[in-house]
Amino acid sequence: MLITPAYAQAAAGGDANSMLMSLLPFALIFVIMYFLILRPQQKKVKDHAELVKNIRRGDTVVTSGGLVGKVTKVVDDDQIEFEISDGVRVRQMRQMISGVRAKGEPAKEKGDFGKDETAAG
Repeated sequence: MLITPAYAQAAAGGDANSMLMSLLPFALIFVIMYFLILRPQQKKVKDHAELVKNIRRGDTVVTSGGLVGKVTKVVDDDQIEFEISDGVRVRQMRQMISGVRAKGEPAKEKGDFGKDETAAG
């Protein structure tokens, strides 16, 4: 026999250091993936949620289908109503808004209308 039993047992055992070194590339790949893929995606989702939450009446929005319109009414937490042409109003789920092109002015209170008219006149 060419290989003694003691030599064969020592080669098959391995040590913890070599196992750690063999797992190191996988850990490094996961860390790189996290910083290049997962973190930017999480940031993008967070920014979109903030954008959708802050939609107000008067904003010009772009839907994921490509429609562009001006928000006429915020129906509830899930829907908005916007006008895509004169007299054509559409209800849309907030999550399907892909961007806000122009921010509108905040809705004025009933008491504020009188103040603006007296100041202008």
